[in-house]
Amino acid sequence: MLSKGKIYFLSDFHLGIPNEKASKEREMKIVEWLDSILPDVEELFILGDVFDFWFEYKTVVPRGYVRILGKLAEIADAGIPIHYFTGNHDMWTFDYLTKEIGVKLYREPITREIGGKKFYIGHGDGLGPGDQGYKFIKKVFANKICQWLFARLHPNFGIGLANYWSRRSRGATGIEEKYLGDDKEWLYIYCKDMLKKEHFDYFVFGHRHLPINKNLGQGSTYINLGDWISFYTYAVFDGEKLELNSLKENTEIVTV
Repeated sequence: MLSKGKIYFLSDFHLGIPNEKASKEREMKIVEWLDSILPDVEELFILGDVFDFWFEYKTVVPRGYVRILGKLAEIADAGIPIHYFTGNHDMWTFDYLTKEIGVKLYREPITREIGGKKFYIGHGDGLGPGDQGYKFIKKVFANKICQWLFARLHPNFGIGLANYWSRRSRGATGIEEKYLGDDKEWLYIYCKDMLKKEHFDYFVFGHRHLPINKNLGQGSTYINLGDWISFYTYAVFDGEKLELNSLKENTEIVTV
């Protein structure tokens, strides 16, 4: 069992959309949920796309989001590790959250052993077959020269331009809120391929915007965390098993 409490996983808040009012209401609901887990949270894993767009200039960050940032700072200040993965919408997170809040930042999937179980954890974008257009764009956006050039733009123009591309990205990724079948789900295929090389008890991803709890066979499970736009889903590991839960009643979780 865990020494103090539970491990929580969540992803895909996409704060900033569809408008300021709806985003702030969603942000407040997330903060309320974070408050509710404070009595028993041991570690917190946030698997990307917290913001629908985020870019850190040297002295400027996007305005807003003070409630979620303040709550994360409070959690980190209490000595609770926060593992923060960049997603395809907030890949331009650099060192601001690390310095100001104290999160541990990851750009690629990681492996962890927790409570005797092996976890493979990441945002999930660009993994598996297909999605070649996005994989190319991701390389461009991750290029240091491209990032330096973008930072030369005035924030008023640069952030507006990036918000436009961020909204286009949602359509370009081909994400649908329905399960497409094992032969068409890239992350499911990725998990099965990984199992041929190494055993993991749990694969945990975001990005897909669909709550999924799939038995992969061989004692392995694929968990997709859904999102906090439609489903308000999260996973919790109590030291023995990982469960996918929702704040909304009658949320359908893909299991077959």
